[in-house]
Amino acid sequence: MKKYKIGYTCGVFDCLHVGHLNLLERCKEMCDVLIVGVCDDRYVREIKKKAPIFIQEDRIRLLNALKVVDRAELVSIDETNDKMLALSRFHFDVLFSGDDWKGSERYQKTEEQFNPLGVSIEYLPYTSGISTSMIKDKMKIV
Repeated sequence: MKKYKIGYTCGVFDCLHVGHLNLLERCKEMCDVLIVGVCDDRYVREIKKKAPIFIQEDRIRLLNALKVVDRAELVSIDETNDKMLALSRFHFDVLFSGDDWKGSERYQKTEEQFNPLGVSIEYLPYTSGISTSMIKDKMKIV
């Protein structure tokens, strides 16, 4: 039996790569149902200050095709930034996040909001040696 019933993670998932797959596989190992929030194109442009390689509909389609993802859905800037909004929409019992967020002011606040509700946060390590930014840089060289 898995530790959690419904797990949730959120990201841009642009230029899907093995680091993304490793993250999603780790998430799925810990929950029965994995929901993936896909940041909308507006979030990528306005918050990350980057142009998405693939439009939001294509990123959602790619994630929904993976057997480790039970459901991928578009999420707004507000739902990305405020995990309580994501919780009210998706009703998860665990949020999976990169370990670089652990101890940050934003996630300390989220932990305080989640604790009375019995919702956990699992911080997972990133795959070293791969990222969308690294792929984009390599493609500029070729």
